[in-house]
Amino acid sequence: MEYSTNNGEHFGGNKKVGTSLLHFAEQQFIKWAVPKVPKWIHSYHLTLATIPISLAIIGFSYVATINIHWFWAVSALIALQWLTDSLDGAIGRSRKEGLIKWGYYMDHFLDYMFLCAVVIGYSVLLPDQFKYLHFFIFALFGAFMVNSYLSFAATNEFRVAYLKIGPTEVRILFIIINTLIILFGKTYLAFSIPYAIAFTILGLFIVVYRTHKYLWKIDMAYKHEKESKE
Repeated sequence: MEYSTNNGEHFGGNKKVGTSLLHFAEQQFIKWAVPKVPKWIHSYHLTLATIPISLAIIGFSYVATINIHWFWAVSALIALQWLTDSLDGAIGRSRKEGLIKWGYYMDHFLDYMFLCAVVIGYSVLLPDQFKYLHFFIFALFGAFMVNSYLSFAATNEFRVAYLKIGPTEVRILFIIINTLIILFGKTYLAFSIPYAIAFTILGLFIVVYRTHKYLWKIDMAYKHEKESKE
């Protein structure tokens, strides 16, 4: 089924483009899990669950400064946010709840809130001399999100995975980082942050380059089609 905007154009925000490494396994899990969600839990309940989850991530990160093993709770909350974020759209579609544009807006705005909470948690936990690096990390992750939204505005295709890396893989990366911090110490792992930033910059460059080429191709195709009609 296609959904239309007020001006008659089809809204593509409810359709995600691109597949990640774990896309197939994730979709199989969603198909299995959706029928098992109680009827009294609606899609908007799962979407809004990101708010208390994000606040709890910040809270447990503060507690982890006293006892690092509380950081396991942060990893559990990241996994819980993946679960609610994965199921909300599927439940809304299967039950025909109709929250297409609201779901698109709130889901992705709260994804940004979730990202902020995770980065704030790391900035609280890591040593002071490394905290400035979090501004770069936040800016880079934000750039990926901005690229996705700008590309959607230009193409009406909402791409969620780049270079086979999507939201699920990013959450797994956060959990791996948390585990390494707990097992090996926050100072030891902090030295790897500059290398992670360099790798992320490279990935962002590739993504932006591919996006710009794709949009250029669309514009030129439209231009040539228009000229041929004239």
